[in-house]
Amino acid sequence: MKMLGSVIKANNENLRPRDKVLGVGGSPRKNGNSDVLLKQALNGVGREAIECGLVQLRDVQFQGCIGCEKCRKDQICTGLNDGMSLMYSQVITAKGLVLVSPTHNYNITAWMKAFIDRLYCFYEFANTRPRAWSSRLADQGRKAVLIAVCEQENEKDMGFTLEAMKIPLEALGYQVIGQQAVFRIFDKGKVKKDSKSLEKAFSLGRDLAKAVI
Repeated sequence: MKMLGSVIKANNENLRPRDKVLGVGGSPRKNGNSDVLLKQALNGVGREAIECGLVQLRDVQFQGCIGCEKCRKDQICTGLNDGMSLMYSQVITAKGLVLVSPTHNYNITAWMKAFIDRLYCFYEFANTRPRAWSSRLADQGRKAVLIAVCEQENEKDMGFTLEAMKIPLEALGYQVIGQQAVFRIFDKGKVKKDSKSLEKAFSLGRDLAKAVI
């Protein structure tokens, strides 16, 4: 395991952010409303001729943080060897990030929560009381946009979905330049008929692409 940790660290330590956007989908439902909105946002990115990648977390075999704290020493997650180990390079090299999640029980999905928790490895902690910390992703011009979709009618019923993505990203050093809440959408793919929501997602993608240049 020690040798594996060294390999994982070596594969990531020389990577640098570039003008690229990574889209991360947190929905377990393929071709659902979250997928449609994420695709629209990435289409907006593509309109500005910026490189973009896509990860659907439902297709990745990974688990949430186990709190082993090995990342404090290794500066990358070495306590687990799974699909997230392969995603770190994509996160590191993309200045822009698009996170999309449906609302599950007033919050983001378990897949999105696990993804965000696994970004804990980018924090550095000082041996002080209270514990001081910083992020190795900070001060690199990183930007993000967030999209949440739910069948409920208002922000109260959407709960913490947007905040659960925004607050951790800001702590990591991202500037959230835009966010979108889509309400009253449940039937699979129904958002395709919501032209205003599609235009908004596309616009967010374009704005993000311009911001990371």
